[in-house]
Amino acid sequence: MRRQAYAYDVVVVGAGPNGLAAAVALAREGLSVRVIEALDQPGGGTRSDALTLPGFQHDICSAVHPLGIASPFFRSLQLERYGLRWRHPPAALAHVFQDGHAVTLERSIARTAEQLGRDGSTYRTLMQPFVDNFDAFLPMVLGPLHIPRKPFLLAHFGLLGIHSMTGLAKTLFREDTAAALLGGIASHAMLPLDAPLSSAFGLVLAIAAHAVGWPIPERGSQAIADALVACLRAHGGELELGRRVTNLKELPRARAYLLDLTPRQVLDVAGGQLNRWYCKRLEHYRYGPGVYKMDFALHEPIPWRDPACARAATVHLSGGLAQLARNEARVHEGGVTSAPFVLVVQPSLFDETRAPQGKHTAWAYCHVPNGSAIDASARIEAQIERFAPGFRSRIAARARRSALEVELENPNYVGGDINGGISDATQLFTRPVTRIDPYTTPAKHIFLCSSATPPGGGVHGMCGYWAARSVLAHVFGRRHAPPLAMTG
Repeated sequence: MRRQAYAYDVVVVGAGPNGLAAAVALAREGLSVRVIEALDQPGGGTRSDALTLPGFQHDICSAVHPLGIASPFFRSLQLERYGLRWRHPPAALAHVFQDGHAVTLERSIARTAEQLGRDGSTYRTLMQPFVDNFDAFLPMVLGPLHIPRKPFLLAHFGLLGIHSMTGLAKTLFREDTAAALLGGIASHAMLPLDAPLSSAFGLVLAIAAHAVGWPIPERGSQAIADALVACLRAHGGELELGRRVTNLKELPRARAYLLDLTPRQVLDVAGGQLNRWYCKRLEHYRYGPGVYKMDFALHEPIPWRDPACARAATVHLSGGLAQLARNEARVHEGGVTSAPFVLVVQPSLFDETRAPQGKHTAWAYCHVPNGSAIDASARIEAQIERFAPGFRSRIAARARRSALEVELENPNYVGGDINGGISDATQLFTRPVTRIDPYTTPAKHIFLCSSATPPGGGVHGMCGYWAARSVLAHVFGRRHAPPLAMTG
């Protein structure tokens, strides 16, 4: 059929960071691209809004972005030209132990190691090779399986990352401090900490902290989406908001369709165009735990017992590794402990645009079973109050979302799973279905680009970048790769 028969070269469904990244990559190649988003605001997991009181800007989901600032694709776009500005807290993370004292994850490996007692030298040895080679390391782990640029470095990481977090800690560390610090970071993956590969997530984010930090975007995570939209439009791409797609047949004719959707939504909108075997495989795709999330408008900053917590935007309230492991295991068993692992973000300490003068914002979440209606607000507030006495008296307003409500806000977060599907050993490299090219489907014109494809969750746009490469190769016969800031 002649090109003129198509309204667009590519239509992208979903304006999350991966959908926008895919659209930008294709528009930069001179293709006509239209992105269609169900909500009236682009960004998916990178949206911000006034959830509590006027003048208080809250991140609806993602808030802190080590992989955002490090993303090879985002770096190639130079999003700063489109208004994105990063704010860097002095420390990446504060991890609070049961007695209230905190250990900080610093940009400096040496300054971090100084806090880790007898395990300081081991920690330095663990981190240094990957931080020194970060520009080669990150692209190797933020993509599908491929021949790596530095195979020995990747093999070294693989030997470490294949372990469970508890197993790696027992092998490497003599004390609990370093183990708990990495365990809290590994818990972001929402895997049991005794599960294979759980250590890989903790290692990647800790390495990123030393290499690029854990920054926050000025004005909120919405700034990432806004910069991507501005970049898209600068290259001729189009964005349509407020249009929920229920069937691909509703869309303008295009040579290819890219879906920033997880398998459940793919089945809803495109199931009729996919073969039975593939649909059955999508039906068996597994989602992980959800989150219960709270946002706070505050009269004053959180009054941490340990002032070191005020040096970081991210604070982990979790205690030692054994307690962390029990908390995460309980979630996978279908419950929540009385004192769960709580992740707190306090962006207004480092970005004055988030709240009226003298006021502050914070958000916090804990993990809950997938699809849970559990109200964990009292447990979250109690955990913060425990390590910051007087916290509750500083709350001007609060907003809360259960795991079910998180899904209602963003249907890609099935059951409240903000990672787009569990990333365990059987699904990390084969998401969503085992295929040589995981972004393709049996329908030659339909492709996937959500976090349900490699490399999975996180605001990095790399799922979209790799999916765009797949579209260019399979539909347009272009085998070369759109340029990146660094290559793996």
